[in-house]
Amino acid sequence: MAAGECIIYPCYFNAAYSRAEGRRVPRSTGVKAPVLTDLERALKKAGIPFRAEDKHHPAHWTRREGRLVVEWKEKKELLIRKVAQRLEARK
Repeated sequence: MAAGECIIYPCYFNAAYSRAEGRRVPRSTGVKAPVLTDLERALKKAGIPFRAEDKHHPAHWTRREGRLVVEWKEKKELLIRKVAQRLEARK
């Protein structure tokens, strides 16, 4: 991973998960069962460059949900909030 990159996983935005299971947004901001294509769509809308990888979150290794490597130089929390705002439209 190069400098200026952040990794995000669909589980960060899953309203059905607890914080301990990997959710990184408030339950009210999360969505039901997000998939990688939802995150890709949100990043494209925001104009943020990314690439998809066929990797999985270490805590959810059996799910094989994939991850996105995003070109981002600011704090990761800002990126997660920005993606969550764009996902909310999907609810």
